Amino acid sequence: MPTEKALVERYAGQDFVIFGVNTDGDKDEYRKKCKEMGVTWKSIFTGGGSEGAAADWGVEYYPTSYLLDANGVIRYTDLRGEELEAKVAELMAELETVK
Repeated sequence: MPTEKALVERYAGQDFVIFGVNTDGDKDEYRKKCKEMGVTWKSIFTGGGSEGAAADWGVEYYPTSYLLDANGVIRYTDLRGEELEAKVAELMAELETVK
């Protein structure tokens, strides 16, 4: 989650959002982990494993991540670290050109 934290800080006040959906464990454990890990972005607990939100998005394994553009179109999946940072920067630059 260090990459996610850095992105939230870097793009604060801009059209950038991280949204977490968590399905495993129990709600109290989820809340505890979010606090311990310093999660400051919107994150919800749905429970249900591979049902609900996970099924709606076609999640087959964990963790799964999606990078959406400003129109809500999934542009990339399962990026981590420097690759995630680079693609977010790319999409943010695209957004600036259309403003």
